[in-house]
Amino acid sequence: MGYGHGYGKVIIFGEHFVVHGLPSIVCAVGMKTTAHVKVLKNKDFTGFEVEDNRPETPGYKKEKEAQMYKSIANMTNYCGIDLKKTPLKITFAGDLIAASGIGASAAACTAFARAVNDEFKFGFDDHKINEIAYEGEKGYHGTPSGVDNTAATFGGCLVFTKGPPPKFEHIKMPSRVEIVMGNTGLTANTQRVVDEVKARMKAEPEKFKRIFAEAEEIIKQGRIALEKGDYATAGALMNRNHELLTEIGVSCRELDTLVEIARQNGAIGAKLTGTGRGGFMVALTPGIECQNRVARAIEENGYTVLKTTIGV
Repeated sequence: MGYGHGYGKVIIFGEHFVVHGLPSIVCAVGMKTTAHVKVLKNKDFTGFEVEDNRPETPGYKKEKEAQMYKSIANMTNYCGIDLKKTPLKITFAGDLIAASGIGASAAACTAFARAVNDEFKFGFDDHKINEIAYEGEKGYHGTPSGVDNTAATFGGCLVFTKGPPPKFEHIKMPSRVEIVMGNTGLTANTQRVVDEVKARMKAEPEKFKRIFAEAEEIIKQGRIALEKGDYATAGALMNRNHELLTEIGVSCRELDTLVEIARQNGAIGAKLTGTGRGGFMVALTPGIECQNRVARAIEENGYTVLKTTIGV
């Protein structure tokens, strides 16, 4: 039986803008999806069967089920696996919640790619694992940027630029820093949201030119701030990044509420992360006391939270 894992992620700066060629800053989080892959000996069965034991936002796995099956088919085809001769049993688990905005699909793709590599003894390196996971992400997102699977594969904090070929480099932060992620409980359709943003860009080119110019500067200054450990500046830039994402139409009432709760309770920056229209909000909360205070306030308002760290 083959085993693999993939990290969840949080985008600190640049989601949506990364689809259109700007860099983004993404950090792996301290939670992961695991996969076990086993070749079945039953000659009467072909294809693959999936057991999905991941924790989830209610309804997420059912809504994404068809996309998951397409994703797995993409990856097995890419690896040259003949499912008629070698049917597979695939089991997903781990402590990363299956939800929008945290890289759940990419973590599953990366975990599966590693598990297949282990079961079939292919000898793939991390770059090849990342390639396979990207093929899997196409099953979910059509034409993904590649940022999520890159974070899921390599971990750490990265500056990522979409290809071809995609480019990334690790950011060295002076220390780990606490964050809080608030879950709206809503599942978003990434492809639909991305397509709607593209349509708005076409309808309002001058507005989007201004927004993209400011976003590029935020991403540049955000990297400098994170590398210096200047979290006050990083937080202020996150706040402005959220305003730009709201302008392009990808926030929602629940995300704006979570952002406001986080800021009112001491977060030095807060924004939506990932697709938007649901999923997660991320708040920068240096220090355990600040992290706990923000998390408690979010929970008191009826939302669920994840507490973790980024950096180093």
